[in-house]
Amino acid sequence: MSHKIIQRLHPAMRDDIGDLITQRPVPGPHIEQIDPFLFLNHHGPQVYPPHNRGLPFGPHPHRGFETVTFILDGLLAHRDSAGHESVIGPGGVQWMTAGRGLVHAEVSPREFMRDGGPLEILQLWVNLPPSLKMTEPRYTGLQRDRIPVVESAGGDVRVNLVSGSYGGVTGPIESLTGVFMSTVEMKAGSRFRIDGLFERNVFLYVVRGVVQIAPDIISPFHLAEFSIDGDEIEILAEQDAVLLLGHAFPIREPVVSHGPFVMNTREEINQAIVDYQAGRFGAPI
Repeated sequence: MSHKIIQRLHPAMRDDIGDLITQRPVPGPHIEQIDPFLFLNHHGPQVYPPHNRGLPFGPHPHRGFETVTFILDGLLAHRDSAGHESVIGPGGVQWMTAGRGLVHAEVSPREFMRDGGPLEILQLWVNLPPSLKMTEPRYTGLQRDRIPVVESAGGDVRVNLVSGSYGGVTGPIESLTGVFMSTVEMKAGSRFRIDGLFERNVFLYVVRGVVQIAPDIISPFHLAEFSIDGDEIEILAEQDAVLLLGHAFPIREPVVSHGPFVMNTREEINQAIVDYQAGRFGAPI
């Protein structure tokens, strides 16, 4: 086996949305995507006061990709034009396949706006290949207790497995494109190794703590860009750490995006706009 090598570390850029603290490592000044991972917003961590306005993500459309949302802290209410609705709490995940078109809202439930509290959310956009961009939309909301945890022998590494397989366990989400997705919690001094990465792109973002992937040190709010070569990585936690870790085969197709639509050609973007304006993305919400 051979190790994947870090080619570059990308710091998240601050880009607040109103009073919502937001940092974004990708796309950034030196990276457009880690194919098929297109976009990551890190909201928070912050504490909302009582009687707040909540999250600002009212109804908006998507086509051509998937959103994977990790609620690290706080509450997130989802509603969409296909009739899905849920409120997910700390440690939970929302996985939405926009496919041919969906309108959704991601807002704070009433109790959060009334009482306030801590909030930290990661939202990742995952591209779909041309053959799946017009697939039927779907949505799964998972509370923390529905996400299996794979622990190291001493319990100092915890892999919260959302999709794919690790340590003989398979995550509850069956990705359309074989995406592995997890969060990893590591105690200071612990080591974590993952293999089976041959010809797959790795998405590794440090949410909290400091880790080492020799010889590189990765600080919080940094994304690691790896070589495609190699089939494993080994991580040493220099501090208690939380990581967002995914991997997938690259799609290697043109990406044309316009706001909430991600397609392969400008003509497909224009058609998405026409279809949305014509009300073809489902019932109003």
